[in-house]
Amino acid sequence: MGPSQEQKARAFQALHERPGCFVIPNAWDAGTASLLTGLGFEAIGTTSAGLAFSLGRRDGEGRISRDETLANARAIVAATHLPVSADLENGFDRRPEGVAETIRLAAGTGLVSGLIEDATGTPAAPIFDFGLAVERVRAAVEAARSLPFPFLVTARAENFLYGRPDLDDTIRRLQAFQDAGADVLYAPGLRSREDIATVVRSIDRPLNVVMGLAGVTLSVPELAAIGVRRVSLGSSLSRAALGAFLRAAREISELGSFTFTKDAVPLAQLNELFRVPPEGR
Repeated sequence: MGPSQEQKARAFQALHERPGCFVIPNAWDAGTASLLTGLGFEAIGTTSAGLAFSLGRRDGEGRISRDETLANARAIVAATHLPVSADLENGFDRRPEGVAETIRLAAGTGLVSGLIEDATGTPAAPIFDFGLAVERVRAAVEAARSLPFPFLVTARAENFLYGRPDLDDTIRRLQAFQDAGADVLYAPGLRSREDIATVVRSIDRPLNVVMGLAGVTLSVPELAAIGVRRVSLGSSLSRAALGAFLRAAREISELGSFTFTKDAVPLAQLNELFRVPPEGR
């Protein structure tokens, strides 16, 4: 028998309260969640892009439904005894009350945390207006506080991912999300040590930073020294796996050779890694 949802929630909360920085890798299905569990991580995130790719779809623009996201989260939760935090995109609803319902439904899958972004999913106007963005976070927090365990809400300011590298507006949004009650703050796309340090100095909540972006080489110890509390990987593990898949498939298609097998994990090793049930990992 594994830990209860409340026990996992409190363990996840404690990770954000202790000194230093921890890594939360992002799984896209039960199998990758199981493998990450066996590698000694303390929590697992989901990835909307990784899920989209596994379903043969592009990332973003509302191509993955709330039902599909929650079903994926439920499968990942069932595959590990670790706390799981889900990428809930923009809450799958423009309205604050719809975002609140997404939080309640997410908790019902066994999740202990969720990320809500201020991206609209509409290319012509990619970021929600400031006031509505804040109201959506406040609604998510109120829904989380109504639960019988500490469901952590991570509020994301998406400017840098949508061609708006405005650090001042990003900080303004993060500070407002903090005032609305968000437990963790996140501005994906920050690339420099200086920008990350500026954000850390501007808030008093744990900051999540995503690593795996091209050209960004900061290590966990370096990020910890800046004051980052949590490091996620977004779609980078999914993209790394798909990169190996494409290189192997192209070798076969273009060269007719099979040298890629030297880097493949032996079947017996994978069978052994998947042998232990989730509660025993």
